[in-house]
Amino acid sequence: MEDSPGRSAPQARSAPIGGSGSRDRLVRAIGVFKLVKAAVLAPLGAAALLGAPERIIQSAVHALAWTGALFAHPVVRSAVARLQSLNDRDMHELGGAFLAYAAVFIVEGVGLLRRRRWAEWLTVVVTASFIPFEIYELARRPGAGKVIALVLNVAIAAYLAWRRLHEHATAHPRSPSHFHPA
Repeated sequence: MEDSPGRSAPQARSAPIGGSGSRDRLVRAIGVFKLVKAAVLAPLGAAALLGAPERIIQSAVHALAWTGALFAHPVVRSAVARLQSLNDRDMHELGGAFLAYAAVFIVEGVGLLRRRRWAEWLTVVVTASFIPFEIYELARRPGAGKVIALVLNVAIAAYLAWRRLHEHATAHPRSPSHFHPA
């Protein structure tokens, strides 16, 4: 089946991204980082859903609290605040939240490793959406891990947004013949 003139093939939208080697390595590193986060959260989510021993869950929550990972999101903070009671309902909510975040991180990570444009934009949107919550949480309860998480997330979102916008501007330069009023 031929494409009609002026229309791009469907696969063009998700075609691999071109770029310099060092920038591609950075995007791959971000993809690996997302997959590592998923590899931590998925077993924790499964453990919470399956009723893992309380001590294991509390240790994991303590580690996440130190790093600030996901604690900026109100749903996670709320679930962790109720962790003291550790009833079945709370364990299932926490497990579900961890598995949901792990799924998003897997999609981001695999997409970035496959060098997909949509994955870069998805990562920008998801990562940037947590930044206000991370700032709030950092102001509320400062910690070195939270500062590191915030700086990493700002850097990741800013870099990927810059990368996408820069590539678009280079691929579609403005013609000097166009009149652009001030």
